[in-house]
Amino acid sequence: MSAARELAEFAAELRFDDLPETVVSYATDLFVDWFGSALAGAGARQVAAIRSLAARMGPTDGASEILFDRSSSSPLFAAFVNAAASHVAEQDDLHNASVLHPATVVFPPALALAQARGASGRDFIAAVAAGYEVGIRVGEFLGQSHYRVFHTTGTAGTLAAAAAAGRLLGLDAGQMLHCLGSAGTQAAGLWEFLRDGADSKQLHTGKAAMNGIIAADLAQQGFTGAADIFTGTQGMAAGMSDAPDMAALNDRLGSRWALTETSFKWHASCRHTHPAADALLALMAENNLDADDLQSITAHVHDAAIDVLGPVTNPTSLHQAKFSMGTVLAMVALHGRADVESFARHWNAPAIRTLAARVRMTPDADVQAAYPAEWHGKVTVETTDGRILRRKLTTPKGDPGNGLSRAEIAAKVTALATHSGAASAEEMAAILPGLWNIAQQPAITRLMPLPRA
Repeated sequence: MSAARELAEFAAELRFDDLPETVVSYATDLFVDWFGSALAGAGARQVAAIRSLAARMGPTDGASEILFDRSSSSPLFAAFVNAAASHVAEQDDLHNASVLHPATVVFPPALALAQARGASGRDFIAAVAAGYEVGIRVGEFLGQSHYRVFHTTGTAGTLAAAAAAGRLLGLDAGQMLHCLGSAGTQAAGLWEFLRDGADSKQLHTGKAAMNGIIAADLAQQGFTGAADIFTGTQGMAAGMSDAPDMAALNDRLGSRWALTETSFKWHASCRHTHPAADALLALMAENNLDADDLQSITAHVHDAAIDVLGPVTNPTSLHQAKFSMGTVLAMVALHGRADVESFARHWNAPAIRTLAARVRMTPDADVQAAYPAEWHGKVTVETTDGRILRRKLTTPKGDPGNGLSRAEIAAKVTALATHSGAASAEEMAAILPGLWNIAQQPAITRLMPLPRA
């Protein structure tokens, strides 16, 4: 059996009862975490444009929620908008080894189709698990050479969305293979947008979610896709990777639950900034330093951090600032955390700009050797009194082994919702119990309160 067929069979045949309780619990945590990011997109200019497109091109009501404005649409357009909205605040999850943000491309199509079909919470979680397991393996298969040019969440994310959608539509293994083939031929997303701060990142996730539903629906109707979309002569590896890892596609399917390897994001910035930010915070705490003590900061990073963050030398927007190592390290040094509120208030403040100018990145062989399986943080600080201080950490906050408690997730989600204005703290207190119990729901229905009068 080819790797593509084995992957398709796994996704089509996965059942809730196949999932260990730890996987169900972790998937639930990831769902609640994602929900906050989906609400955080309210008010963002990029999301407003995508929401307007959906309102003009799709139905203005339907069975599937658009979470942040409490409206509804078809599954296709609800998934499109929710996926875009959940990739703005830079707080959605990340799987280290695949460098994939699974939540933002898996939960939107899964939720949209589950609501439209009245699927149970058990089927919803099973579909989510299928999406995570497929997408992560495709990201690992495509590898680091792919990530240098392609936004893996847009490319491998399309396969993740398709697997989740196909599982909810009840595709058999043969149909799922066609579904993955049609998803792979639609997979896209280029990093060039970083150089001028363009809005493409939200388009990547929105289209990945939408294209996953398209691929699954067409496969259900008998529409065929390439049977060897991954390793064929003109397949994804041939066109999108210099060194594909062929063994990754079907790595320990059903025994290695990659979903539980996924990291939560504590800071509201590109994940490549988090290890250095946490290392700097640790160094400052251990040496009783404040921002005025920092003469210069060197972040020792893996190569991909330079590829992604290097083009952002002078951020001109809030979103671009989240891809600036200097801005993020200045933010944590001055304010203790780079959360959504800190960014909104301070990203362009003179004090941030001044300290950011003292930050540089340099490639580090030890950090690179651990990447992408582990994202190590390593900083060197020169103090104003001439000391040279160094700090390294191997498990940034949010990684498995240093994850977020449910109380921390709830606080994070509530902060995201209230910051964007999508929901009040009181509303979130009423909503959260249902989210934590999503797997027990007999049918997935509306999650947000009805629109305000």
